Amino acid sequence: MNIVLTTLNAKYIHSSLALRYLRAYCRRDFPDVQLVEFTIKDPATHIVADLYRRRPDVIAFSTYIWNIEETIPVVKMLKQVLPNTRIVLGGPEVSYDVHHWIRRLPEVDFIVVGEGEATFHELLSNLRNGGDGTGIAGTAYLRGDKVVMEPPRAKLDLATVPSPYETDEDLHGLTHRIVYFESSRGCPFSCQFCLSSIESGVRYFPMERVKRNLLRLIHAGVRTIKFVDRTFNLKKDYAMELFRFLIEHRRDTVFQFEITGDILPPDVTDFLAENAPPGAFRFEIGVQSTNDLTNTLVRRRQNFDKLRRTIETIKNSGRIVQHLDLIAGLPEEDYTSFRKTFNDVFALEPEELQLGFLKMLRGTGLRARASQHGYIYQEHAPYEILGNNVLSFDDILRIKQVEDVLEKYWNDGRLRNTVRYLAKQVFPSPFDFFQAFGTYWDEQGWSRIGHQLKDLFLRLHQFLQNTCSGQELQAAQSLMKLDYLLSFRVRPHEVWWGDRVHKSDVKRLLASLVAHPEALGAQFQALRLTADALDRHTVVEVVPFHLQSLLSHGILEETPTLLLVYYAPGLGKGEHPPYFLTPLEALETPLLQSVLRICNVRK
Repeated sequence: MNIVLTTLNAKYIHSSLALRYLRAYCRRDFPDVQLVEFTIKDPATHIVADLYRRRPDVIAFSTYIWNIEETIPVVKMLKQVLPNTRIVLGGPEVSYDVHHWIRRLPEVDFIVVGEGEATFHELLSNLRNGGDGTGIAGTAYLRGDKVVMEPPRAKLDLATVPSPYETDEDLHGLTHRIVYFESSRGCPFSCQFCLSSIESGVRYFPMERVKRNLLRLIHAGVRTIKFVDRTFNLKKDYAMELFRFLIEHRRDTVFQFEITGDILPPDVTDFLAENAPPGAFRFEIGVQSTNDLTNTLVRRRQNFDKLRRTIETIKNSGRIVQHLDLIAGLPEEDYTSFRKTFNDVFALEPEELQLGFLKMLRGTGLRARASQHGYIYQEHAPYEILGNNVLSFDDILRIKQVEDVLEKYWNDGRLRNTVRYLAKQVFPSPFDFFQAFGTYWDEQGWSRIGHQLKDLFLRLHQFLQNTCSGQELQAAQSLMKLDYLLSFRVRPHEVWWGDRVHKSDVKRLLASLVAHPEALGAQFQALRLTADALDRHTVVEVVPFHLQSLLSHGILEETPTLLLVYYAPGLGKGEHPPYFLTPLEALETPLLQSVLRICNVRK
């Protein structure tokens, strides 16, 4: 029997853990199962052509909110060109509200509901032996006009589930993709907007098996392993053992975890702050809202004070990248309340702050009670809300403007110094800065066109010229120059500003620095740079403020300052060039009047 497992991933770099589990579970009795992955960007006709050429007897799709609508036309076309092929759907998107999917997609022969390994294996065995696929626990199907829902299947003993990464075939092609991994299944919490709340209880895979498979992936050179455990740190001893193991064996692999921050014990936090290899761990922490009433209504327990302490301890260590999540549109969180939530969380300055919008997922308690809060939402996946009794569609559109510039100007990491200054010292709050800029961005039509790095700086500069003046504008421009220069690993060929230091003045400056490197401090002096190295690998600018005072304390001290950025040969990905600062008056060779005019300073 010719069997094909397939899905449409959101991006090529992603890999499907579900398909790999199914293949591993069926491999002993069905050794020739094919696994084929596409992306939601692939044309449906191309996907159908590929699958058609394989002539499958059974084809199974793994479905989620991000791919169901792209999967449907593929399924419909396949049934037209391969009418005798049995089509099976599984995954979280079709496991709830099964009657809807059976009625909407009569082309589908079977739906596998919930945990799929044993159910799919039994279905294949039944079909191979001449059965019609009926009577199998954990399936649903249409018989005549009747939707048949078989009894649910008991949860698997995870010790009996074969590993999806046990053979060389399993590891093929994963080196440069995100590999998804689980050490447990289930979630102990009851958040009413999340599908994980539907399944009670948490089950763990045997520790030795987990370690063995992690080592296989690490030794295979996998770059990124993302744990999909809903709360990795739920069981302290289990999590600590894995943290210690990964620290010892990691090589160059980066590990991502979903962490519940307010239950991470201080001793675990302190251990990670002292021992985690810099950049090896990434924590995704779902804050969602800091509104107590909202959290109560969605049955979400959260101690924000404890969460704040955890996040700050981790951040201060400088070892772990933190990605914090917010959800706009939760019950009774209006625009004003969400502004507070945003400001509460942005104050923690995570490396990434994801602003998402509530999705009314099938099967969740919040969707079942949608009318109580006046929710309106998209009919089809991803079921994003359009409004509720306290948040209008106008409000949502405004928050989407915030999301747009937040992604470009904070999460991208290129303008951290500038945004920090604007959010804390120029605008009333971080949210107000992103809202004002996001609205301006939208009004200019920039959301409909592409942009390069230089464009991002020019557009921010244009916005600031229309909203700021005097020292605030000059300070922001100075920080933007610094951020721009720090965005490169080699000396940039062009800059976004026009008031450059004249080449002859640069030569005078560099000559002075060769003779007196101590003017830029001991670190610069230790580099022992020659005149040629300075000429080829540095950029020199002059700014009107003492940048270090501005960066460290937010103090605008009018002291014309030399900024020198050194692009050391061989800077690696993610590394930033060092920069050096000194007041002009500290230099032995005075600058020409043209340089001083740049600073708007008279001598």
